[in-house]
Amino acid sequence: MTPAKNIIKFIKKHHVFTLSTCAKEIPWSCSCFYALLEEEIALVFTSGFETRHVTEAQQNKQVAGIIVLETKIIGKIKGIQFSGRMELANSLLLEKARKAYLKRFPFAILMDTTLWLFYIDYLKMTDNSFGFGKKLIWERGTSD
Repeated sequence: MTPAKNIIKFIKKHHVFTLSTCAKEIPWSCSCFYALLEEEIALVFTSGFETRHVTEAQQNKQVAGIIVLETKIIGKIKGIQFSGRMELANSLLLEKARKAYLKRFPFAILMDTTLWLFYIDYLKMTDNSFGFGKKLIWERGTSD
């Protein structure tokens, strides 16, 4: 089952997420531009094999991330925290992922990089516009 429409809308509205990895019990975070593969509930992003986050994700595919709306107005606080797994875009999804990423970031056609997928398995959205501290939870394999 796909996440609630307001979660998908929020993900589509933004373009950078923070990716967190962990290897040898030492966490690491970085920022990545992304496109959404809605059917797969996966974020597509590019990164080289030499980067710390890719090296660590190859050791431990379990990763986490956040997307936030930066604001000082408490009533407008909105963001998502999520976890899942990071994988190299395989041949079945490579072209779909490439098209989605280049549609969102046409300049990336000039880059020599590798496409990765962050499959979201668990997501929590905080949206104060629904009420202070209101949370929406989505998990892969459960119904809305």
